[in-house]
Parts: sequence; structure tokens; C-alpha cells
Amino acid sequence: MSKIVAACLMLAAQTYSVPPAVMVGILQVEGGAIGQQVRNTNGSYDLGPMQINTIWVPELAEFWGVEQTTAARWIRDDACTNMGVAAWILRRHLDETGSLSKAIAHYHSKTPSRGYSYKAKVVEAMRRNGLIRSASR
Repeated sequence: MSKIVAACLMLAAQTYSVPPAVMVGILQVEGGAIGQQVRNTNGSYDLGPMQINTIWVPELAEFWGVEQTTAARWIRDDACTNMGVAAWILRRHLDETGSLSKAIAHYHSKTPSRGYSYKAKVVEAMRRNGLIRSASR
């Protein structure tokens, strides 16, 4: 992780009061990069390092007072904007569910089978990086 991405991730986690370790886990599972745009089967795109789905673009463009193309470009091409949006999404899901576990799952999908499979990958990424310990046996 570049120093810029790391600094942006920490600032975003602090701004939205979400665990930085979870943000790192999501970043590793998403595997995106600055400037990356990946087409999904449903016609939407995932943008940038945290693979923010374009479903969020209309709401963000309105909030920021910019065209949707501008909002999408910022999300795709600016690491700090991308991390901030990811933390904002995670915070929304956390506020909505009251559960960090569900919030991580919902970051990917509100469909339980998809979301909880994703959450398991995020938890494993955090374990692999020494951000959380494995349960004692």
C-alpha cells in the first residue's frame, strides 16, 4: 500500500469512525487501483482502490454539486476521495445495521450468501496481515 493510500485510508477511517483494520481488509479483498474501472455483469462499474460501485455516484454527485461524470472520475482517480467514500459507505451500513459484521457484508452485498462470504474474506485478509488474532482453540 502506498503511503498516500495509507494516509487517505487512515484519515477516512478517522473521519467516519470506522476501524482502519476493516478498511485495510476491504482494500485487500477489493484489490482495486487508482484509475481502475471494472464493469460488472449488471452494467454498473466498480471504481478505484476500494471498488466503489457506480450505484453511489448519483447521490454523491448531488451532494457534491457536480455532474455524475465528475463524481465518478473523482471516485475512480483520487485515492482520498475513494477511501472517503468507502468509509462513508461502511459507516452508513454500520448505522443502518448496528453491526460491524453486517456492515462489512453489506459493503459488498445485502444478499446474505454473497455478503457473508465477502465478510469472511475481509476477516481473513485482516488475520493474514496481523490486524486481528485468530480465536484460541
